[in-house]
Amino acid sequence: MFRYFPTNYVWDLSVNLSIEMGARMGEIAEMCLPLAEAAKAPDAEGTRAFREGWERMADRLCGLAQDDLARGRTLSAAGKLMRAANYMIIAERMQAHGAEGRVALYRRHLATFYQALAMGGTGAHRVEIPYAGKHLAGIFVPAAGVTGPQPLLVQVNGFDSTKEMRLMAQLPGILARRGVASLVLDQPGTGEALRLQDIVARHDAEHWATPVYEWLAARADVDAARIGMEGVSLGGYYAPRAVAFEPRFACGVSWGANHDWRDVQKRRLEREGDFPVPHYWAHACWVFGATDVDDFMQKAEHMHLDGVLDRIRVPFLVTHGKHDTQIPVKWAHRTYEQLVNSPRRELVIFDERTGGVMHSSVDNSGPALDCISDFVAECLGGRTS
Repeated sequence: MFRYFPTNYVWDLSVNLSIEMGARMGEIAEMCLPLAEAAKAPDAEGTRAFREGWERMADRLCGLAQDDLARGRTLSAAGKLMRAANYMIIAERMQAHGAEGRVALYRRHLATFYQALAMGGTGAHRVEIPYAGKHLAGIFVPAAGVTGPQPLLVQVNGFDSTKEMRLMAQLPGILARRGVASLVLDQPGTGEALRLQDIVARHDAEHWATPVYEWLAARADVDAARIGMEGVSLGGYYAPRAVAFEPRFACGVSWGANHDWRDVQKRRLEREGDFPVPHYWAHACWVFGATDVDDFMQKAEHMHLDGVLDRIRVPFLVTHGKHDTQIPVKWAHRTYEQLVNSPRRELVIFDERTGGVMHSSVDNSGPALDCISDFVAECLGGRTS
């Protein structure tokens, strides 16, 4: 893992996420150089400085993109705007819930991201799926070179990621080249669902996964028999739960095996394991609509996969980093061991030879992207060559 702030795992996690989402190292260095002391400050003070530095770079890139647009260079402008959107969301997710200007920064990130997406020429576009009297927002990414109904992988967020982050992190584009479409989703408790609609997380992922499946299955451009689901980090709990209780999914993937998240929370209360975001407990209460930490811990009691995975009767891939400091690798083995009825269960532990040894391979996503996209293409009838 690239360690720019050796005393601050949370900040380094954010930097690594940004790199995997397409940051330029020169821009990373310029943003981070003045923050060495701020990284040692308390959360509120430190994250304010982090945000200011990263927003300044985003502002510069937006200005440079306007220069490109004035010359008709839309592809170059799109690249700069996408990096600006990257830096905005990294800065936003570091802020405390309710921090001044956070919602405005999030909305600016969305506007910048979708301006870039529209100019990128990929055909990817935002969609809305009716849910519980509101809607869940997603990004639909069509497969390349496919005629007729396409196979598709639904991709869901972790505890603190968003659909835009997931698209920038490359998996949808890699799948498209393998002939597999994507729906990258802000499920309850993440992204737009949480920030703009107050739809909080819930343990029974099938509650939202079934409506999502049915919305996709009704589309003429999607093959209803070839829809899978993948989840990263906390999504490594949601995806297997959804596939277990919605048997029409054709395959599943856990990118980081979050088998027993209740246990992870208990260890965090005891200061064991690294946190993914600053202001962790306040963020957890916000995500789950909890009144306080005790209420959150009661909700977290449901967040485990014991007694669930034997329901899965489709191919399932479990991946994990050998040196994950958030979720112990033992939980990957537990998930794999309980997939007793999957006709094709695979366990891949990324190690020093492969790279990608940290949480959800944030230190080097290349090995995981290859592994996951090839498995999905094989299961859903895409291509690997």
